[in-house]
Amino acid sequence: MSFTIGLVGKPSAGKSTFFKAATLAEVDIAAYPFTTIKPNIGTGYVRVPCADKFFNTQCNPRFGFCLEHTRFVPVEIIDVAGLVPGAHEGKGLGNQFLSDLNQADVLIHVVDASGSTNEKGEPIGTGNHDPAKDVRFLENEMDLWYASILWSNWKKLARSSGMTKQSIEELIAEQLSAMKVTETIALKAVEEADLKKQHPETWSENDIKRLSTLLRKNTKPILVALNKIDIPTAKDNIDRLKQEFHNTLFIPCSAELELALREATKKEIISYIPGNKDFKILKKDILSEKQVQGLEFIQKMLDENGTTGVQHILDSAVFDFLKYIAVFPGGMNNLSDSKGNVLPDCFLMPPNSTAKKFAFAIHTDFGKHFLYAMDVKKKIRISGDHKLEHCDVVEIINAAK
Repeated sequence: MSFTIGLVGKPSAGKSTFFKAATLAEVDIAAYPFTTIKPNIGTGYVRVPCADKFFNTQCNPRFGFCLEHTRFVPVEIIDVAGLVPGAHEGKGLGNQFLSDLNQADVLIHVVDASGSTNEKGEPIGTGNHDPAKDVRFLENEMDLWYASILWSNWKKLARSSGMTKQSIEELIAEQLSAMKVTETIALKAVEEADLKKQHPETWSENDIKRLSTLLRKNTKPILVALNKIDIPTAKDNIDRLKQEFHNTLFIPCSAELELALREATKKEIISYIPGNKDFKILKKDILSEKQVQGLEFIQKMLDENGTTGVQHILDSAVFDFLKYIAVFPGGMNNLSDSKGNVLPDCFLMPPNSTAKKFAFAIHTDFGKHFLYAMDVKKKIRISGDHKLEHCDVVEIINAAK
């Protein structure tokens, strides 16, 4: 697993339910603030059209699984303590929450779209809270978190930049390295904030806040999961949010319905492929009338919305938001490994990944001794700087040691 998805949001928005639905891990779920104290870490999966269909065969994944030629590739998911306004100042479980998020590459902000919980995650009358406030406050808290770290040491950093040969971008990257800020990311943010021509010692606190927002967007992009769409008040809120926030990616979902489907699948009561728009009941005779009605309600929601949204959100975070691609190692003459497993591996690679970068991802020695690669689908030779595409199958040719 090459990166981490962080689940964020205020308490009781449905983060832990989303986490359990995505991972089937055993976690505490309750309708009161701070159910999650220590972060829950588990394995979720993203959907990839499996290359085995192209070759008219069946794969044998070493990691993840494959259902009807759809490959489910593992990703790490972390569910952290709920965030409340003022978290960057240590309110609620703010300090713990924010430090737990250091490792995340992309954030899924789980919002209670029904408006049935206030800003602290406390239950109130359904529809009485405006979820737009939740969208604003979380981004604001994240940005202020970055800014508070930078501003607390800014005078020292600015002086160091003037007295040493280190650039201010290098010093910013060192200060925020835990958040995965690199010198390249810092330079881009400084330029976008129009601060490049000003000496760092003259930068104001507002300049630092503006810079911090750009740094956060480049290291912790946020996708918003509009949860609880099975509650009637959610629909109007979702339509309004999409009109109000034009530059935010919103995906409606019901973590509770997805969890019900996955639990029923685990018990072999139904047949369901995560992300699909329907399911098949396998053991209707053992179900109570209430359970049958529950499944009928879920199917109605699927008919109205297409999916529960949970799998779509995970897929979008990786492939639409981060622009990752899936690449399969394979041979021109043999798709199997030494144990006979067909297309056993699938790597999630960053955008613009080359054949040589893929070789290093497989094994350092493959990259060091790289000669060229073969596009197994097209049966052509490709160079080390050739940019790979989603669902490519690639064979690496190495020099003998």
